[in-house]
Amino acid sequence: MKNRILIVVCLLISTLGMAQDKNKKMVLDVNGKCEMCKMRIEKAALEVPGVKFASWDIPTHQLSLVMDERKTDAMKIKTALVQAGHDTKELKASQEAYDKIHPCCKYREDNTDDSHHHKDH
Repeated sequence: MKNRILIVVCLLISTLGMAQDKNKKMVLDVNGKCEMCKMRIEKAALEVPGVKFASWDIPTHQLSLVMDERKTDAMKIKTALVQAGHDTKELKASQEAYDKIHPCCKYREDNTDDSHHHKDH
């Protein structure tokens, strides 16, 4: 009887250890440079099923996320970001996707914070 209880306890512990977090916090580096980039990056992330929160910081280029690991993962989010025209550390946007972003958002030539120049776009 003790062996059965021990086996059940071990199975429960291993199952809980492998459980995925429904509110996992994550930070990704994403290239961009202005308020328009911020809106595009956050929108692309939030459109991925399972992403609950996305906030991109212009000066640091860091995208803070809260996601449900049962529904998505970092690679799905990064894929959505590069499809929107923004490079991450691991994935680069295609030239076609990059060419679609507004001319003021062209971070590859100049990755500085230009948000004060074009908040009205």
